[in-house]
Amino acid sequence: MEKNALTKIDTLTLGLMLFALFLGAGNIIFPPYLGQLAGDQLILAIFGFLLTGVGLPLLGILAIAKAGGDLQSIAGRVHPVFGIVFTLIVYLAIGPFFGIPRTATVAFEIGAAPFLPSTLTESFWPLTIFTLAFFTITVLFAMNPTKLVDRIGKILTPLLIAVIGMLAIKSFINPMGSINSPVGNYDTEAFFESFLQGYLTMDAIAALVFGIVIIQSIRSKGVTDTRVILKTTAYAGFIAAIGLSTVYLSLSYIGATSVEAIGLQDNGGIIIAMASRVLYGEIGGIILSVAITFACLTTSIGLVSATAQFSFKIFPKISYMSYVLFFAIFSAFIANIGLTQLIAISLPVLLAIYPIAIVLVILSFFDRIFYRKPFVYILALSTTAVISIFDALRSSGISFEQLDSIFHLLPLFEQGIGWVLPSTIATLIGILIARTAHKNN
Repeated sequence: MEKNALTKIDTLTLGLMLFALFLGAGNIIFPPYLGQLAGDQLILAIFGFLLTGVGLPLLGILAIAKAGGDLQSIAGRVHPVFGIVFTLIVYLAIGPFFGIPRTATVAFEIGAAPFLPSTLTESFWPLTIFTLAFFTITVLFAMNPTKLVDRIGKILTPLLIAVIGMLAIKSFINPMGSINSPVGNYDTEAFFESFLQGYLTMDAIAALVFGIVIIQSIRSKGVTDTRVILKTTAYAGFIAAIGLSTVYLSLSYIGATSVEAIGLQDNGGIIIAMASRVLYGEIGGIILSVAITFACLTTSIGLVSATAQFSFKIFPKISYMSYVLFFAIFSAFIANIGLTQLIAISLPVLLAIYPIAIVLVILSFFDRIFYRKPFVYILALSTTAVISIFDALRSSGISFEQLDSIFHLLPLFEQGIGWVLPSTIATLIGILIARTAHKNN
């Protein structure tokens, strides 16, 4: 039976489900680290972080809803080959290369490392053994996904929120220390530095995958009107955005007030684990470790299953189970480089991918004005890609002096978003050509 709209309760439930999809354990580790580094520039820094960590995912969800399809259908507007290749790159990024390994390293940093004797902290064996066990469980569930994973997620997401809430309230009432001066680039570039750090959540590209889940959930309720689906998705997206913003604000404040008590740390996993012990003692650390570990496991199972399903769709000659096993083994290998190193390696890749995803999403909102001509997409995206890929190479220590001197002339290039003006100009040129050609025809 077709319905004109969902009830308010259904919409709220949908928004909470979307919030739960985004709230992976990886999202817990970046705001505390940002808080430590931003110091008294926290307000400016968190604003930049929220733009990429919350604003862009919301746009991504709306873009998928407006298109009424999935990431491949939007990317396919450029070219069918680009649709497959770019979608595959996104799945690999949020899957076996970064997203899945990060679930294991975060679980280890928060759920296991704090309880190890000091004699083992420098050894690679604890992480190796942990990842083997972690991904063995992942494979067992991903081979035959059941409602058990969904139920664990429904229990653990509220538990995780409750734990974060307890930490945040205690840190507000009884702060661990005062907020210190900013560190490094946060002293002068707090907004732009945190804007780029928001890439690390990977939520903007994850939104391009989650969007189809939301659409299917709405349609399962009997709603088929495209405008109603878009409107409902917007409401759900705002609910999720409010939830994520609250979590990020709370965790960044915990990080900002933690320096005096625990010192500057290498990553947010260590910060939140140590802060929980300062605020609530050993019991606080235990509760946090259990919630994070199982939340990471649930996320890992979901990502392995989703990546395997997409790969099977593209290359069906290889079985789904073979993909599951391969991605789990590959992710276990990548995870053993450690959380801090994994984050460092992922940043250049995300610097290359994110701008392309951002421009693709924005163009999808108004492509009717240029009659959805592929060459407009190609002109804008190729311009963006040249600069974003160069920026990614530069951030990884690879530079070309002549190109570097040219790109440094671009506004905001030094801040990491030099692609904005050139891609805008390329888009406007493409639109002008498309509209002129249309009139002449």
